[in-house]
Amino acid sequence: MTVDESPGDRLLQVLATLANPHRLRVLAALTGERQYVSELARELGVSRPLLQVHLRKLEHAGLVSASMEVSEDGKAMKFYEVVPFEVRLTPQAIAEAATTLSTPVKGTSV
Repeated sequence: MTVDESPGDRLLQVLATLANPHRLRVLAALTGERQYVSELARELGVSRPLLQVHLRKLEHAGLVSASMEVSEDGKAMKFYEVVPFEVRLTPQAIAEAATTLSTPVKGTSV
């Protein structure tokens, strides 16, 4: 979470990121093991450019991390892995997060 990001904004970002079946499959494939992009694209049956779009969104939301490595033959390889996280949704957690949203509700004063 960035300094400017409220708990409510963070929750919205994570939920929006997870609200995509492709990104859920990417997270599932990365659970327990890190993989490089080409390997992951083959496993999931998606193109590397499409996979990279989803990985960037997951990384921006703080759900995965990336690292570059150089193989023995000198090829640059970008590896991704899941960052441990937990999202606990309860009515109380949502009510608390809603009070910290940076976007005001229409018709209310700031």
